Amino acid sequence: MAKNIQAIRGMHDVLPEQTQKWQRVESVFQQVLSSYGYQEIRLPIVEKTELFNRSIGEVTDIVEKEMYTFDDRNGDSLTLRPEGTAGCLRAGIEHGLLHNQIQRLWYYGPMFRHERPQKGRYRQFYQLGVETYGMAGPDIDAEIIVIGHRLWTQLGIRDKLELQLNTLGSKEERQHYREELIVYFSKHEALLDDDSRRRLQTNPLRILDSKNPEIQALVEQAPTLMNSLGVDSLNHFKGLTGLLDDLGIDYTINPRLVRGLDYYGHTVFEWVTCELGAQGTVCAGGRYDSLVEQLGARNSSAIGFAMGMERLMALVEMLDEVSCMTRLVDVYMICVGDKAQAVGMVLAEKLRDQLPELKLQFHCGGGSFKSQFKKADKSGAEVALIVGDVEVANNKVGVKSLRVHQDQSSMSQTEVVGYLQQSLSLEC
Repeated sequence: MAKNIQAIRGMHDVLPEQTQKWQRVESVFQQVLSSYGYQEIRLPIVEKTELFNRSIGEVTDIVEKEMYTFDDRNGDSLTLRPEGTAGCLRAGIEHGLLHNQIQRLWYYGPMFRHERPQKGRYRQFYQLGVETYGMAGPDIDAEIIVIGHRLWTQLGIRDKLELQLNTLGSKEERQHYREELIVYFSKHEALLDDDSRRRLQTNPLRILDSKNPEIQALVEQAPTLMNSLGVDSLNHFKGLTGLLDDLGIDYTINPRLVRGLDYYGHTVFEWVTCELGAQGTVCAGGRYDSLVEQLGARNSSAIGFAMGMERLMALVEMLDEVSCMTRLVDVYMICVGDKAQAVGMVLAEKLRDQLPELKLQFHCGGGSFKSQFKKADKSGAEVALIVGDVEVANNKVGVKSLRVHQDQSSMSQTEVVGYLQQSLSLEC
């Protein structure tokens, strides 16, 4: 007997009982982003490897260890996208969306990173990304953060997330700070772990992002970038925090927050939670103005964020289970007999035509009234519609509430439409 084939480690299935919860959250994404004037862009899953090498940075964990990269039949090096910002920016440049224009865009879909799977961290994972172009002031930084705040509020998880902020200043300011860090950590090189020693000369800011508890005391005593910032960078950050104060959005300034990608500058932020253990970052982003020019276009302002769907869903599912669920089936149609099945199927289509919001499941596969009623109850439907020989002969439909104790009634097909519309609060 052949051995069953299982999913690749770290690439998980989203089963039907979970999908309805995902769809509910996805509908909140679409509604909130639309209300702010953001438009969806759909991007390829595979891009040229060079795109990520140039944008993310060759001395990063993603490029060095985690990308799924392969040569295609033409010998081109291709990569399954590990994140969405670079691809969105590539599309904007390629299709002329950035030149002297303001854009507010969002995308959604799978990303891929070859890393050690654990709860909240997968090799195929889903991200919502939001990107804006052409706006340089702290007002768009604030809007990006406000969108996250509104999403959490609508999903009922605002009290589970904390906003952490920092500024990385300009490229010149970061370079000066980088030299300070090299001097500081070089004095304590014997205390660094292997990853931090490797990053010391190439990307010392990433040492600040280390999760190794053995070097946290050393990291805490490192120089802070805030002391290296000039007037313009400080004013931009003060403008952002002032707007957040006016909006009543709480935040914590975290001087060690650097983000894991090389392209960030000025504002960076993370929405973090204590509810998910080590994988506490649910949403993160910041400014990446220099990346536009780095990928070959005229310099333009850019800021965005990305959130991991799996971690977000883990938070949402901590809520009352009922609030996370939407009813899969409103009405279950029971039919016994060949004539009844034909009449019932025609009626089902008429009901779907007249009540587009109706979720109606038609019983297929035969069976007695008793067995079909069991399946109707298991479906979670509110109402069962019954068609048998008696109903066919009298041109009627049986109606039975499955969740409220009421006697079964009989009504015409026209009356059924009104009954369902009223009892299920549907629109015609």
